[in-house]
Amino acid sequence: MRMVPRLGHIAFLNVLPLTYALAHGAAQGLDILRATPAQLNGRLEAKNLDVSGVSSITYARHADDLLILPDVCIASDGDVRSVLLVSRVPAENIGARRVLLSDKSASSHALLKIILRRAYDAAPQYETRALTPEDPVPEGAAGALFIGDDALELYHHPPDGIYIYDLAREWKQMTGARMVFGIWAAARTFAAAHPAALEMVHGRIAAAFEGWDAVKDAAITEVLSHDGRFTRAQLTEYLGSAVVWQLDEATLAGLRLFYRYAAEDGLIARAPTIELARV
Repeated sequence: MRMVPRLGHIAFLNVLPLTYALAHGAAQGLDILRATPAQLNGRLEAKNLDVSGVSSITYARHADDLLILPDVCIASDGDVRSVLLVSRVPAENIGARRVLLSDKSASSHALLKIILRRAYDAAPQYETRALTPEDPVPEGAAGALFIGDDALELYHHPPDGIYIYDLAREWKQMTGARMVFGIWAAARTFAAAHPAALEMVHGRIAAAFEGWDAVKDAAITEVLSHDGRFTRAQLTEYLGSAVVWQLDEATLAGLRLFYRYAAEDGLIARAPTIELARV
């Protein structure tokens, strides 16, 4: 019987090249689960997926069980617009006040904690919960962390009286490095048992991003047909310059620095050695 790889796919606009490719032929021969990064993290950790887009911090916590796929990632080299701290007060005034964390994320939790501690000398009380753009900072909280399409909506339609901090910009200002929010990871057991299937999955993912320029207009048109929150110009800019998908040496250097800071701040047990899958 032919092996059908189980692929986890992030349901955010920041991976629209892959979403479009999967909807136009690249899903053939794959069993696909579409979910948020936090949901996919758990599925991959539980070995319910073979390959998945996941929060970059997930690899740091499970490096003994996972391999990072080469060439592809979800990163930024400055403003990203879809990972935001939304606050009632300036960040320097947060101190020990309550900050809410989106339950869709994991890497951004660690990033926010690193930035608030190191750049703003803050040690908030954190609480993870579901958040909505309609009520971005619920009563009793000083701020809230948003990611993905909800964050992008708030970036373009900021509420009155709210401070917005782009965490990728904050990271760039603090470190000079790129920030890697997501990676594609494979279970080591799957990679060892099914190298040809892993190569096929990696090829589909990499080809989607390599071929993005040729389908960008059509893909954005599809989004605009059912999502009225954004304009064509906003999506074209977001998916043309804000998001970085190439896992090159500069991006890997940013990932290693993120892991180092996360380990120093007690957010992961240790900074892992990054091991790329052989495909």
